[in-house]
Amino acid sequence: MKREQKHETDYIKKYQDEGYTSNYLFADGALLDSETKYAYQPDEIFIVAHHRYEGMSDPDDMSILYIIETKDQKKGTHLLGYGPTADLEEAEFFKDIPKANYAKNADINELT
Repeated sequence: MKREQKHETDYIKKYQDEGYTSNYLFADGALLDSETKYAYQPDEIFIVAHHRYEGMSDPDDMSILYIIETKDQKKGTHLLGYGPTADLEEAEFFKDIPKANYAKNADINELT
């Protein structure tokens, strides 16, 4: 049986329904909570899950959806573009998150 590929918005909705309602933006070298404006550093972020997505019609349309919990128990999502048009500073920020802060099975495909 062929599994239907989900789009980022499908996963965002799924996790919002599970309480991951905060939205995070990357700005000034930190991950910013769009509501509280608190700027999180890499060691304050825990990656619960992630999903890589490549656009069906445009291979350059690539992104990673991160499902995040923070040191202060906030839960939310962040969508990171990657590939030729990626923001290198933002990508480096996510590389700086300690490996210990990633869930053992962070790949969302293992969870669905």
